[in-house]
Amino acid sequence: MAKDLRTYLGQLTQFDANSVKLVDTEVDPRFGITAYAAALAEKGDYPALLFNKVKGAQMACISNLLTSYERVALYLGCEVQDIPRVYGEKLQQPIEPVVVDRAAATVKENVIEEADVDLSKLPIPVHNEMDGGPYLSAGVMIIRDPESGLINAGIYRHQIFNERDMGVWFLGAHHGGLIYKKYKKQGKPAPIAIALGHHPGFIMGAVSRVQGIGGEYEAAGALMGEPLELVKADTSDLLVPAHAEIILEGEILPDNDHSEGPFGEWPGHYLGGGSVPTIRIKRITYRNHAIFQDIVASGREHLVVGGVPRSGSIYHTVKKIVPGLKTVNVPFYARMNCYLSIQKEKDADVKKAAFAALNTEPENLRHIVVVDEDIDVFNGEEVAWAIGTRFDAERDLLVIPRWNGPGGLLPTNWEYNAEGKNTPRMSSAVIVDATKPAPPVIFPKRAVVPKEHVELADLASLRELSAEEKTNWQI
Repeated sequence: MAKDLRTYLGQLTQFDANSVKLVDTEVDPRFGITAYAAALAEKGDYPALLFNKVKGAQMACISNLLTSYERVALYLGCEVQDIPRVYGEKLQQPIEPVVVDRAAATVKENVIEEADVDLSKLPIPVHNEMDGGPYLSAGVMIIRDPESGLINAGIYRHQIFNERDMGVWFLGAHHGGLIYKKYKKQGKPAPIAIALGHHPGFIMGAVSRVQGIGGEYEAAGALMGEPLELVKADTSDLLVPAHAEIILEGEILPDNDHSEGPFGEWPGHYLGGGSVPTIRIKRITYRNHAIFQDIVASGREHLVVGGVPRSGSIYHTVKKIVPGLKTVNVPFYARMNCYLSIQKEKDADVKKAAFAALNTEPENLRHIVVVDEDIDVFNGEEVAWAIGTRFDAERDLLVIPRWNGPGGLLPTNWEYNAEGKNTPRMSSAVIVDATKPAPPVIFPKRAVVPKEHVELADLASLRELSAEEKTNWQI
């Protein structure tokens, strides 16, 4: 059986039976879906949520699926601290996709013809308070480069305008946007497809830092550990995932821009928007009992899905420059930060590692913190401790003026005024060296209980106090 969203849900619930919660109460797609995720997040709880009844919709909706590193490690088959290394190594061994017949493609089980397309019947959420409308947040848009013939895939934000039309917002040098401009220059519509609902390896393969146009299908295969199965689209020559839950087929119109936004992006603020190209949907195919997949915009899942692929790319790049790199964390709670742990041979290793990371992700990284190999970069408390005990601001802080921007999604890349108008500007990045001096300098040792004694502790023998024992301290 080919891997897909459903095989991963089976794997996840076997790993942790409480990882998926069902919501049988009818919810409104306007804030109802994200309200559950927000309410649980306030309690520090992040289960995947499967909504069986969404008002006005004919399909179930799953959201909040990839909210922890443990769930990513599960599909990669590794420990959390090894995610960047394993992710980066897998991307270096891409797996070619395979094409299957239509009869073998589960996404072709049901078809909605162009005359019957109605996007309002999909459980598409309005995520946050000031959002301009419903948005696809987990759709992987597929487009073919008219010059090379290569297929590119990526996640973009798509505001729903009406029953058949939606927008597509391209930021900076997104490959999808560059391809669209080639069609627009020719005055032709750009055939596209949007895949909704698939295995996490496919989702993260689509947002991986793949060099050049194309390669996302191969990256998805590497992350899934098997070839991604594809099938020909119905309305174009595109190849689409054969076991997606839903495929929307259409085209980006060459001269039909539409105002878009606002939309709460991953930094947690409202920026971006303006006028965007329009996509017209011409056909929908979907599986029996299809599950619509959503990512809670600006929530933890949004940050994990975006941060993990960048950790993998950063690991691969930095490791070439500083072989003593141990691991990398672009933390979900602050995706503008990057924590690197290294076995430092020379003091210069810190700057070499930090600049390699910054140049891998120049648009979004603002703070690079470099720590020693004894610090767990997936534990924010340990990173803070290293900064507090091994970092001296006068000697160990490097500010890099005018590093990124102008504009974009980070609020500090804009100048604000009392009239509410924003002017794009450049902003700075910093490198924090929270490492001990390089050898042969002797630095005070860390106070720890000997590891061999920690391993001897019989934690299985621990028990609760009895009712009588609970009263022993009452006077």
